[in-house]
Amino acid sequence: MLVIMSDLHLTDGTSGQTINSSAFRIFRQRLCDLAYDASWRKDGTYQPIESLDVILLGDILDVIRSTRWLRNSDDETHPTRPWSDPHSLPFINRIRTITETILKHNTDSLTVLQQLNNGQTITIPPPDKNGKPAKVDWNPASPGRVPVQVKIHYMVGNHDWFYHLPGKEYDAIRQQIITAMGLTQDANDIFAHDPTESSVLTEVMQQHRVLARHGDVFDSFNFSQNRNMSSLGDAIVVELLNYFPVAVTEQIGYKLPKPFSDGLKELDNVRPNIIVPLWIDSLLRQTCANQPQLIRQVHGIWNDLVNGFLQIDFVQQHNSYNPIDNINILESVLKFSQGFSFQSLSEIVKKVMNWVGSNNNSYSRNVLQEEAFKNRHAQFFVYGHTHYGEFVPLDAAEINEQILNRMYFNTGTWRRIHELGQFNKNKTEVFIGHQVMTYLTFFKDNEHRGRPFEYWSGSLGGE
Repeated sequence: MLVIMSDLHLTDGTSGQTINSSAFRIFRQRLCDLAYDASWRKDGTYQPIESLDVILLGDILDVIRSTRWLRNSDDETHPTRPWSDPHSLPFINRIRTITETILKHNTDSLTVLQQLNNGQTITIPPPDKNGKPAKVDWNPASPGRVPVQVKIHYMVGNHDWFYHLPGKEYDAIRQQIITAMGLTQDANDIFAHDPTESSVLTEVMQQHRVLARHGDVFDSFNFSQNRNMSSLGDAIVVELLNYFPVAVTEQIGYKLPKPFSDGLKELDNVRPNIIVPLWIDSLLRQTCANQPQLIRQVHGIWNDLVNGFLQIDFVQQHNSYNPIDNINILESVLKFSQGFSFQSLSEIVKKVMNWVGSNNNSYSRNVLQEEAFKNRHAQFFVYGHTHYGEFVPLDAAEINEQILNRMYFNTGTWRRIHELGQFNKNKTEVFIGHQVMTYLTFFKDNEHRGRPFEYWSGSLGGE
């Protein structure tokens, strides 16, 4: 049995809220139920599974979404950013500090994961002599129940790519994560980005006829052809999304109504990030409609940050290979302009999102280029990154002398997301927020009476 989830984006608490630990407790109970279901075989007999695998498919710990990137320490001669030298002491110290703070800030949630393999958390009834579940107490810690070994594997995405970096300093950081989360991997090995970087992951996926990757490789904003390098998306988050609430609070925080200040905490939950200017404008219209001077001040602060962002050498360097062939187009999207109506700005945003692959269009067509699809080595293809849970039937193919249905899944996210309304009759922006929790389960051989997978995605409406 294999369970996959991604995009939890657990932060250090300096930028917005992350999912409550209750979601992890719900997942723990569901994992126990799934282990029981998997123990029922195709012939109707009950045979307890001995172990299960959990793959955390990237963007689990969010190192990018921290205002600590905006602070300089005594050992820095230049500001440290995600695109600085990753082997410099200030950079390593920054990653260590943010990681340690994330682990501490999310102790309750991560402890749930860490305890999954203690022999008392994930347990199921033993079989009786008739091949049925023995009658034992329902409590997982009750005597007589059979423990199921849980092996948790961490793969990286674009917000936790630092754990893909080699070196003894990063080995020590990885060891902290392994200990805090109960991971089943060696700290001396990088956390894989591509499944082929780990023989263990390759074997687990093959056993379940699965190919899984984070999916950032299909988003040129968030992948620069090398996962040991920073991307333009990092700069957008650090220099704009992280910095804007700080700048607004420092400059005019005393003037702002509380609903606007609270709304700023949701900045990183706007999907995709490129439409954040529309979110800010919508928030201002809702909370400061009768204060035009205040609106102009907020616009001015954002535009000043954008001007500074566009002058960063790292950003200018991306102009050479990013699908946006002119940095001025990016400027048009990010800045508030008197020359653009909401409708015009919306159209520009849509075009840019289409160019860079950052919109909510399905990533399913990327499966066609996977070697595992071409050579028919996999039946199920799983990506994360987009925060949009998805299930797309692909085709039927012969695999190991069987005709099997092939399917694409996206693991969605475990957090609140705010999405732009698709129909804006009055030409005013409307965002709709809701809490999301998605995970996938795949079964091998004759587990779960021969069922190959379960796909669960739930949404909780916002207030």
